[in-house]
Amino acid sequence: MNPRQLKTFLAVTRHGNLTRAAAEVNLAQSSLSDQIQALEEELGVELFLRSRQGVVPTAAGAALKTYAEEILTLNDEAKSAVRAAAGNAQHSISVGTLETIAAERLAPWLSLFGKQNPGLGLKLKIGGSGELLAQLQAGSLDVAFTFDRGEQDQRFAMRQVSSEPLVLIAGGNARALPPESLAALSTAPFIATEAGCVYRHLFDTAFGAAGVAAPPIVTEVDSIATIVRLVASGAGYGLVPRLVVGARRDIVELPWPGEPPAAALVMMWRRRRVQPPALTLLLQSASDELSPVRPADARLRHAG
Repeated sequence: MNPRQLKTFLAVTRHGNLTRAAAEVNLAQSSLSDQIQALEEELGVELFLRSRQGVVPTAAGAALKTYAEEILTLNDEAKSAVRAAAGNAQHSISVGTLETIAAERLAPWLSLFGKQNPGLGLKLKIGGSGELLAQLQAGSLDVAFTFDRGEQDQRFAMRQVSSEPLVLIAGGNARALPPESLAALSTAPFIATEAGCVYRHLFDTAFGAAGVAAPPIVTEVDSIATIVRLVASGAGYGLVPRLVVGARRDIVELPWPGEPPAAALVMMWRRRRVQPPALTLLLQSASDELSPVRPADARLRHAG
């Protein structure tokens, strides 16, 4: 088993499709099949069940998946340790985050970090929460900033950056009245992201924690920015992190009945035996410089 074979194997498990897996690892489909076949012959087992619908891991393939991830992680760590010892450590770092977090929370800090470390290459990647975690696991990201889902994964270290208030918003021209109770909100029309998105998780959790059924979603969208725009147009209510609405005049913040909900903004990175020097610098900078920022002019108009 060599690292290239294991990377190919993991690509197939992720996609369940040979064509898409081959595209990810930059191989012809025939070459990918040859690698999987060679791996199966070495281990003496079938790793995948093949059908017209795609491929799925066998019990043996599922057992190999965890070990393949660990082997590749150790392989990367060994390379980093050797390069660091030889003074040839990689001088770049990849940061992944949600679009709104990048724009509203990370931009000033990343700019400062770049100026403080002019010889360090910085790559910023924008994606959904699930995509970020997959890239972090695969090693294509060094650190990810996202909202905490409350799920524990021992492969990743996590540090809370800030607690971001969630706010109930309505269109500024809608003359919306403050809700008397959470129960009153349970029948109100809401705009939200699709199930599986971290923002939808925050939405569902806010109502679930209060013991109230989540209200109906009249429109599902693909981004938090779109929620804000639709709410501003009067299409419904929204529950979003305060940092994404800024000082917009077409939005009003309504008081939340009961204890206001909040979301934990966290940074996550893969646990390693040897930490890359560039990541060490970034983590230290985040501890020293990154803190909640609430500009005095960013307060919303309150209705009611």
